Amino acid sequence: MSDVDNGLAAKTRARQPEPYILAAPRRDAAVAGMVTALTVAAFAAVADRGALAHIQRVDDFWLDVMSGGRLAPLTGVAKVFNVLGLVYVTVPVRLALAVYLALRRRWWHLAAFAAAIILSEILIGPLKAVYDRARPPGSLVVTTAASFPSGHAVAASVTGLAAVIALAPPGNRRIWWGLAAGSFALAMALSRAYLGAHWLSDAVAGLLLGTSCALVAASATDLAQRRWRRNHGRARKESPEIPARTANRPAGHE
Repeated sequence: MSDVDNGLAAKTRARQPEPYILAAPRRDAAVAGMVTALTVAAFAAVADRGALAHIQRVDDFWLDVMSGGRLAPLTGVAKVFNVLGLVYVTVPVRLALAVYLALRRRWWHLAAFAAAIILSEILIGPLKAVYDRARPPGSLVVTTAASFPSGHAVAASVTGLAAVIALAPPGNRRIWWGLAAGSFALAMALSRAYLGAHWLSDAVAGLLLGTSCALVAASATDLAQRRWRRNHGRARKESPEIPARTANRPAGHE
């Protein structure tokens, strides 16, 4: 193959459109809707005094069990998770992922990742202020602001899942990485309740909220990507480009 052919092949690869974020948008949108509905139901339950009374009994039981059965090695691991969830760790990780996606020119995937993070950050502050739930007594780590929902759980779930969606292609690979990210987020949520930094329901709500933000952002961005591709393709058909003349290339380039 000649240098000209190699150059044309490279340009063709470079012009290949960015892959869609989701392989099955309708199915994934349905999953996002179900998780979001579950999240709304959890937040509504905590907002209802009658339901909160039942939830609080479960929270008190969990805290009593954790307080009476903590083990030094497990406490050490939980405190490591506490550090991993601080902004000093999450912000650099998020920025590094965003830069990587930008360097790879995966603009739609970067948009999905950024939208998930921004949505979670927009929601977490007002939700804490509205619920203004007191922290459990006797936390083993320093805490600030209100208790509900858990900011560590939100950050772990939204960052992990949004990163998997942005970096891993649809299919088995994404599923396995998604399970790994989900396991990490679940461990983060349980560690918060184990340390007494949050009630158990705070951790569960944070886990659901972060997951909802990642899924909703991915579905919305995928929809925008498909509409842009469809409109862009229609515009190109209406104004076709003049193909480059390659028929009169000098002999010897075949």
